[in-house]
Amino acid sequence: MTRVWKWNRPVTVREVLEDLQQERSIAYTTVMTVLDNLHQKGWVRREAEGRAYRYEAVSTRPAYAAALMNEAWSQSDNPAAALVAFFGMMSEEQRQALSDAVRIVQGPGSAETAAESGVESPDESSGPSDARGDENPAAARDGAGR
Repeated sequence: MTRVWKWNRPVTVREVLEDLQQERSIAYTTVMTVLDNLHQKGWVRREAEGRAYRYEAVSTRPAYAAALMNEAWSQSDNPAAALVAFFGMMSEEQRQALSDAVRIVQGPGSAETAAESGVESPDESSGPSDARGDENPAAARDGAGR
């Protein structure tokens, strides 16, 4: 998934293969199988182009991360304690990002403060999947991160 998100456009198996081969040796069929598995799980959509497919992420990376966090949080028998523990693990930079996000969610007037620190509100996101609203939080449940 990292490679598909990296380009933020439909990609072919060959493009992903060539990118991965800059770091390690990997077979075409391995990349093809992984992309097919991601398609079967609903994480990417594909469109035929000649004899090949172009694969595109169904959701953005931030939406995927949010779905993972939501899934983990909803599994807790004590959500408040889970949040306290999670916040306790955060760096100062992460706590500031959380504070900015809360201001965005709280509504008008608070988004300007967050925008000054570079945080986008969900409706300002530039990812193509956001515009279509095709996010698939259920896909995040697998946790494979591919």
